[in-house]
Amino acid sequence: MDEEDMDLCALHGDGEDLAGLVGRRLERVVASWHLYGGEGPSGPLDVWLIDGEGNSTRVTTASDWCLVVETADPSEGYDMAGYGRVEVAQSDGGTPFEAHMGEEIVAAGQEWGPGGERQLLEIIFATGGVRCESWSGELRVSAALAP
Repeated sequence: MDEEDMDLCALHGDGEDLAGLVGRRLERVVASWHLYGGEGPSGPLDVWLIDGEGNSTRVTTASDWCLVVETADPSEGYDMAGYGRVEVAQSDGGTPFEAHMGEEIVAAGQEWGPGGERQLLEIIFATGGVRCESWSGELRVSAALAP
């Protein structure tokens, strides 16, 4: 992949401008979770990062296992009949992003797979970071070490 194309996912286009994330203050985190029977929620399936001006960035995985980073408002939850339900709600401690509530994003980076698919997004705050990865088609969100 050419250096000039490194901000373009070969499968899903350019998505969110990561440079535009820098300087935004994280005010809310909304996430979707899969609920099935009496089991606890699994996920998150999607995470929406919302700044003080209402800008919303969605991080999720696509059916082709690519990590998708796009400008999108939170969706509604939905019923999957015998397969459970997907709930969408404010995430209160359900992801590592909540530890950085009220902080500005100081850097954002991404990594690509051999086919040009986005595999990782890392968002850095002054007090640490959060890594979002596509792992076998699942969204994995984890805390990263402070810069």
